[in-house]
Amino acid sequence: MWKHIAANGLSFLIVAFIAFAGAIGWGQREFTTEGPLEQAIFFEVERGASLRAVSEDLAEDGAISSAMIFRLGADYTGQAGELRFGNYEIPAGASMVDILEIVTSGGASTFRYTATFVLRNQGTGEIRLRERVPGTGEIVELATFAYEEEVPEVYRELTGSDARVVYRVSVPEGLTSWQIVEGLNQAEFLSGEVPELPDEGTLAPDTYEVTRGADRQELLDQMVAAQQEILAAAWAGRADDVPLDSAQEALILASIIEKETSVPDERGAVASVFENRLNRGMRLQTDPTVIYGVTNGRGVLGRGIRQSELRDDNPWNTYVIDGLPVTPIANPGRAAIEAAVNPDATDYIFFVADGTGGHAFAETLDEHNRNVARWRQIEAERDAAATE
Repeated sequence: MWKHIAANGLSFLIVAFIAFAGAIGWGQREFTTEGPLEQAIFFEVERGASLRAVSEDLAEDGAISSAMIFRLGADYTGQAGELRFGNYEIPAGASMVDILEIVTSGGASTFRYTATFVLRNQGTGEIRLRERVPGTGEIVELATFAYEEEVPEVYRELTGSDARVVYRVSVPEGLTSWQIVEGLNQAEFLSGEVPELPDEGTLAPDTYEVTRGADRQELLDQMVAAQQEILAAAWAGRADDVPLDSAQEALILASIIEKETSVPDERGAVASVFENRLNRGMRLQTDPTVIYGVTNGRGVLGRGIRQSELRDDNPWNTYVIDGLPVTPIANPGRAAIEAAVNPDATDYIFFVADGTGGHAFAETLDEHNRNVARWRQIEAERDAAATE
């Protein structure tokens, strides 16, 4: 009898072992075989999310066939504790092992919907709503609108739903602090008051990712910290012979460079003109400083400069004062700051528009006068063509 019992027990163990081995083999196949997704999706791993929560969310979204097998596979491969928060694109047919690699490798987040608020110099801004099509990566424009216009239905529907919309605030180079704050006050997805206007020049132009409901002052503080870091690094790497006594003076000059040219390759040459003038004791005589003295950085002038404004004695009018104005006249970007502390080596003293969007530079007054005459002719031809 004992032999019969032992034989039955051995048979049971063999069957159990075979079943266990089969289950392992099935689990391995499930873990490595093509997944159930018929089309790509975007999946978010929230900060601090557990492996169980992620696996269950993946199963609920139809990306994996079994949350338990996904967790067992993560344990077996040693990746259970390596989840990286972010938003990821899961391709159609991705296996569990592929998905595990995606959510543990990290990298730049990929979002389906983005709403970028681009500030404008009138103290307003426009929303650019975009969609990244799952599977193809194609960027589709869903809507572009200013807040003073009617808000499109697609924007209202998306922002009122459970869809993950990533908000960004894009601050172009050369805006004043007033223009930036006025623009942020228009952004309905931000919150909070700005108790005090930031000092001119202290906000770093860039694109900032924010969450809906983010505090405006906290965003401004982030811009200030970024500009301080940029300025400190640039000042530490300045050329030995720049005629500037402090990082603040570099910031002031950078703001003038930013307002004088939008051509990246010209910044160094423009910087050299102003620094050559400073070295020779000449006045800077730059129109953007006159405009700032008139507007105080609040909005745009919207007309030509008057002769009386060129003669006005105020701390920004570089036709009247010697040296640099008392404060920056805008918020310069990194490139303008770097140009201010490392200008091109030239003998240029003058520059004027050349009709192409850039400028013609000159070392002598005679050469400059010829460039001015050429520009006046271009202006006259444009005016004549406009009246035809």
